[in-house]
Amino acid sequence: MTAILWILAVLLILAGLAGAVLPAVPGLPLILGGVLLGAWIGDFQRIRVLTLVVMAVLAIVGSVIDYLAGALSAKRAGASPAGIIGALVGTLVGLFTGLWGLLFMPLAGAALGEYLAHRDMLHAGKIGVATCVGMLVATALRLAVAFAMVGVFIAALLI
Repeated sequence: MTAILWILAVLLILAGLAGAVLPAVPGLPLILGGVLLGAWIGDFQRIRVLTLVVMAVLAIVGSVIDYLAGALSAKRAGASPAGIIGALVGTLVGLFTGLWGLLFMPLAGAALGEYLAHRDMLHAGKIGVATCVGMLVATALRLAVAFAMVGVFIAALLI
């Protein structure tokens, strides 16, 4: 039975790593679930509660940053509230439209919101591109957090 649970823990972590780059797959929470299962299997001897708390905080912060990255980037570039709302709506729509949707819907939403607010195509394009850059940076950060979580898990098992 223990071997089956370890296989499940590893599968959760692998699915989480895939989810760090795939749209609509909650990568960091899946990794956290695999780590929690691994800690439980080992009676929290190698993977202690403090390690789990740190990983949970990383997963929560990473997920929040991921969902807000486009809007924050748009705001930093000078977007109006309409552009920021457009980026958030685009991100939500992008979650359900696959990889291309996740990459381009925040850009399109921010640009559309900004265009509706100011009727300036150049400014709207600038806000859209800033949103896309923010999403790409968020993906890189999500991947870094995912690999850090896996690294801490492996180190805790080996030490």
